[in-house]
Amino acid sequence: MVDVLCVPFPVLQSSPSLSFKPRLRPLIPPLRRRLHLKSNPLLFPLFSSSPSFFKLPPRCSSSPMPLQLSSLSQDRLLYSRAYWVTKTIIAWNVDVVEGSCYLYASKVAALSVTDNGIQGHDLEIKLEEDRSGLHPYVIEKFPHIRDYKAFKLPPVLDAKNLVKCQLAVAEFNSQGKCRNATGLQLPGVLDELFSYDGPLGAFYSAEAVSLCLWAPTAQAVYAHIYKDPVGGSPLEIIPLEETNGVWSTKGPKSWEGCYYMYEVSVYHPSTLHIEKCYANDPYARGLSADGKRTLFVNLHADDLKPEGWNELADMKSDILSFSDISIYELHIRDFSANDDTVNADFRGGYMAFTLKDSAGVLHLKKLSKAGITHVHLLPTFQFAAVDDEKENWKYVDSKILEKLPPDSAEQQEKITAIQDDDAYNWGYNPVLWGVPKGSYSSDPNGPCRIVEFRKMIQALTHIGLRVVLDVVYNHLHANGPFDKDSVLDKIVPGYYLRRNTDGFIENSTCVNNTASEHYMVERLIVDDLLSWAINYKVDGFRFDLMGHIMKRTMVKAKDALCSLTKERGGVDGSRIYIYGEGWDFGEVAKNGCGINASQFNICGTGIGSFNDRIRDAMLGGSPFGPPLQQGFVTGLLLEPNGHDHGTKDVEKAMLASAKDHIQVGLAANLRDFVLTDFEGKERKGSEVLCYGGTPVGYALCPTETVNYVSAHDNETLFDIISLKTPVGISVEDRCRMNHFATSIIALTQGIPFFHAGDEMLRSKSLDRDSYNSGDWFNRLDFTYNSNNWGVGLPPKQKNENSWPLIQPRLADPSFKPQRSHILAAVENFTDVLRIRYSSPLFRLRTANAIQERVRFHNTGPSSVPGFIVMSIEDAFHTLW
Repeated sequence: MVDVLCVPFPVLQSSPSLSFKPRLRPLIPPLRRRLHLKSNPLLFPLFSSSPSFFKLPPRCSSSPMPLQLSSLSQDRLLYSRAYWVTKTIIAWNVDVVEGSCYLYASKVAALSVTDNGIQGHDLEIKLEEDRSGLHPYVIEKFPHIRDYKAFKLPPVLDAKNLVKCQLAVAEFNSQGKCRNATGLQLPGVLDELFSYDGPLGAFYSAEAVSLCLWAPTAQAVYAHIYKDPVGGSPLEIIPLEETNGVWSTKGPKSWEGCYYMYEVSVYHPSTLHIEKCYANDPYARGLSADGKRTLFVNLHADDLKPEGWNELADMKSDILSFSDISIYELHIRDFSANDDTVNADFRGGYMAFTLKDSAGVLHLKKLSKAGITHVHLLPTFQFAAVDDEKENWKYVDSKILEKLPPDSAEQQEKITAIQDDDAYNWGYNPVLWGVPKGSYSSDPNGPCRIVEFRKMIQALTHIGLRVVLDVVYNHLHANGPFDKDSVLDKIVPGYYLRRNTDGFIENSTCVNNTASEHYMVERLIVDDLLSWAINYKVDGFRFDLMGHIMKRTMVKAKDALCSLTKERGGVDGSRIYIYGEGWDFGEVAKNGCGINASQFNICGTGIGSFNDRIRDAMLGGSPFGPPLQQGFVTGLLLEPNGHDHGTKDVEKAMLASAKDHIQVGLAANLRDFVLTDFEGKERKGSEVLCYGGTPVGYALCPTETVNYVSAHDNETLFDIISLKTPVGISVEDRCRMNHFATSIIALTQGIPFFHAGDEMLRSKSLDRDSYNSGDWFNRLDFTYNSNNWGVGLPPKQKNENSWPLIQPRLADPSFKPQRSHILAAVENFTDVLRIRYSSPLFRLRTANAIQERVRFHNTGPSSVPGFIVMSIEDAFHTLW
């Protein structure tokens, strides 16, 4: 075997003080042919695609399972266990005692691994361990690698070109034997070198259209310009020029109204190749049907604005304080898909909200008059799983379903057979965040969806309702270089999606977690929120799985929105309310990826979070516990259902504890609110405990708490009451329990939140997760003739384990409410809302005001079980 001297390529700037230690390694025949490049390959034009030889089998980058390797192999590079965190530091969890580490790069993705090292490289650089460890700034940004070793790179390295290559690091023992090798994760160095605050997306002037795309790892970018939304050859293919990671070009004004796609040549870690990716613009503001192409559309054009649009901000209902807010959660399709008073062409879409006298609109007017201030719309951005073209939808004849028994399994069989091809999905599978969903519009091509979305916002404003959008920035539907719905992972692979310490995409949210701890991910989120607020005059945002987003991002978003004024942006940003799900789980739990926007971290920011404590205390257990476990509202101790809760003493303690949790919630779930607990002790809200010692109270001001008892997730309120209460009680009793639950929420300090239909005894036939259960199980009837109870066993996939409990209840006709019950429920609900808005005492604005005025009676060990007695003291001095 012959030894050869390996010297790094001259990607280092000339420096007389810089020296290299040559390393001897065995000369191994290359696994694929080497490309003979000029002396400085990283400073010459880069190849636009990978060579066609030696193709590796594709491997999904989102695989949560580690690869099984018997020895060093090519698959080793599918891992990315090292982190390039700053221009001069690589972090890697290896111990190098007497051996050495090297960085390798290949511009054409030709790296391969053998027991003797890395082959196919254009560049090899020796790394020196930095014994001082990682800088505190790096640890703050990447806390999960705080114990990794720090390895130094030469400070004059041309890192900006190097990040465009396939990269790997390898560790050798003192005999030159390769012991370990892995790919690199690049977000740290990309943030340091390429963070950018300039224009992105498409921009319009009187003479031209400009495009800007952030893609620092791309080797080449082209814009394909099309006349039509689908089919046909490009009118032209325009190369973009790069300046510090941003690719741009300028075209004629005639592009406006056309479509475009980006062609991005970039190394993709999921395939180990330079891939030619075709993607939409991450900053798209218009699309063709199903997001096949990005639409050149100027949202400021007058012909896209409904009459009176520019004055809409002045017509918004007055909100003197966020404490005055109450929220009604609604799915766009649910609102009108089953409403015969709506024109058939408008059902299930944006335009249904523009009618003046449909059953649904009349119901919203009734709620608005009673006090509801905000309608929270489930996802309205471009999401996957529903075809934008209506002619492609499949249906089940509802007349056939109506003839089936109420406890039959046939309904769900027919619905699930077409569930991926029908018109229904909640929409928590985002493709592009910044464009309205095409399936809700009359025409998914062109600007129609934009105009109709604005008309919907305008119509809701006219009946006194502000609009909250459900935003899903915590994950994306697709990843990789080939999926048609993948966008961000084609533009800058490995950057937008959070990866674990093996380099595979985290999936704890459900799939493809995003990484708001990375600068340009955070920027995209904030820019998107500003676009919805300015261009669509949206009044609030509900963040799905907010705990998976960094607190810094949420605060930056709040500040950016709050800075908007009618003069700067056309809206009053100080009246935009944001809230979300502050659950703390997965890789972000306990600040695992940085300080996240969990319930406990977000307090003090003025951002709201859902209070699951009051929900669970009222209903019993949790959505993930025993289905028959009862709570304060569903009959614990006082109306036993046969479930084994323990002894009577245990049940009494459970009921008393649940009452304390509810009382803290009634006091806005404040951390420092002092009350007398069931033992007779004075405790702060944070000293009342649940969930294995987790504090109940966490908020610092009332508007940081969103109190609710039901939402789109899990069973509806009426369904969970029907499941948990004894089978022998009357439907009237269940209706009273439903009213009791909504009344508690309506009279809480903080922000009350209601799922659409809570006020109408809404049922989904006991479906616990109706995200893809079609119109049939999700129907709303605003004529109050039916609450949708007993329309068949709910879909098998999520409910089969509970079918033995569900079936006898659905089969029993006494469980089904009549029209009189529904009408009474609506009247009772609106009456309690009117009480809430009859006095500012029910909407106190500060923690101090709540502590001074809210009192609970019937407390301590001698209290009567099952009774909550609350008083709110009036006075002559100011109420806040």
